[in-house]
Amino acid sequence: MSTAEPNRPAVIDAAQLRRLLDSGRAPRILDVRTPGEFETSHIPGAYNVPLDLLREHRTELLAHLDDDVVLVCRSGARAAQAEQTLARTGLPNLKVLDGGILAWQAADSPVERGRPRWDLERQVRLVAGSIVFAAVLVSVALPGAQWVAAAIGAGLAVAALTNTCAMGTVLSRLPYNRGAACDLDTIVGQLRGTAPTGGRP
Repeated sequence: MSTAEPNRPAVIDAAQLRRLLDSGRAPRILDVRTPGEFETSHIPGAYNVPLDLLREHRTELLAHLDDDVVLVCRSGARAAQAEQTLARTGLPNLKVLDGGILAWQAADSPVERGRPRWDLERQVRLVAGSIVFAAVLVSVALPGAQWVAAAIGAGLAVAALTNTCAMGTVLSRLPYNRGAACDLDTIVGQLRGTAPTGGRP
């Protein structure tokens, strides 16, 4: 497994994680994407703990996590944020799946699939692009509307610099991205093995 550089989380690649799973020494895999993204495809045995819920309830979740935890998202950015959150609670042996679920699938590793949905990053591109396009069109008749487009552009630049996304956080709370089992009690029950899960039984 890779070691962490200063201010960067430790990572594990898809091949290393698959070897651990095949050896029976599986770490706890937490997928921090939205329930909608998780339902579309996820690593068998993974638990869905959306990033916003993990941030809000990290102390409660900590009591139900093993020493070895691998965090997964689409490409690694949200998992890195989750790692920072859990690292502050003192949880050891945290790792981020390098390249996220995209790298896992690219390595032809097994996934469980459900109803297809757009991932959160694609939704952000659609909404941000639509707002910018609409603002430019409206600015022809309504001077000043172009500042809406400028604000969206500035927001995207801040999102890139800070590795966060306010628009993504808002979109993740929409019914399209939420599932029936994304409340704290259900997730804790899954982690304790007392509730059904889309991953590990």
